[in-house]
Amino acid sequence: MDIEKWLDKGIDFATDYGLKIVGAIIIWIIGSWIIKKLLKQIGNVMSKRGHDESLKGFLLNLISWLLKILLILAILAQLGVETTSFAAVLAAAGLAVGLALQGSLSNFAGGVLIMIFKPIKIGDLIEAQGATGVVKEIEIFTTKLTGLSNREIIIPNGSLSNGNIINFSTEGTRRVDLVFGVGYDSDIKQTKSVLLNVLKNHPKVLQDPTPTVNVLELADSSINFAVRPWCKTEHYWDVYFDITEQTKEALDAAGIEIPYPHQVEIKKQG
Repeated sequence: MDIEKWLDKGIDFATDYGLKIVGAIIIWIIGSWIIKKLLKQIGNVMSKRGHDESLKGFLLNLISWLLKILLILAILAQLGVETTSFAAVLAAAGLAVGLALQGSLSNFAGGVLIMIFKPIKIGDLIEAQGATGVVKEIEIFTTKLTGLSNREIIIPNGSLSNGNIINFSTEGTRRVDLVFGVGYDSDIKQTKSVLLNVLKNHPKVLQDPTPTVNVLELADSSINFAVRPWCKTEHYWDVYFDITEQTKEALDAAGIEIPYPHQVEIKKQG
């Protein structure tokens, strides 16, 4: 009699939970297949849009874990396990982690935005957060620059994405802004001619846009000229230093004085 009772209970248990277990297995198989296909489609879309590989891998892993957690919760619900408490625990854990890693999450979000919208790319010369350098590496949390003196500069992506970025490489050309002062006895037209001749004879100065020389201001002890040559971005410093040196030589050769501070010493007798 006891055996029949236990058999009946076993049959009832197998009937109730067996169907649930079979349903859970089916949900796992179908859910895993859907997740795999979905991740493949997302990966293909990201590849077609040219997203960074490190961003692609990170996001695919993150999406994969989130989908698998949802799948596990669906399986537990199929087995009759109360999932409300699990959801509450996960939400509380997510909130705690979010508060603890607030700065890191800001940098992560900034890295994602930079990799998606691409305001900068590897090899660009940029100025951001008070630093100037060539972009060497864009990571999830930070961006690395090589400074003008070959220093490595690491900028958090949160600050980088929320601040102003000056990208000198986007247009491919740059204007070199120089100012030269000459004495008030100098002839303005002659000085402009000498300065323009320097610009036109330099091989790395572009003639389109046309380089310009204009009177900038009548200063206390000099007439200041704004000298504005254009060049390719990679030639900026060559043009800057060459024009500065050649301008001094050309003005000296033309007999045009470059004023410099004079110090007058007054001695009081008595």
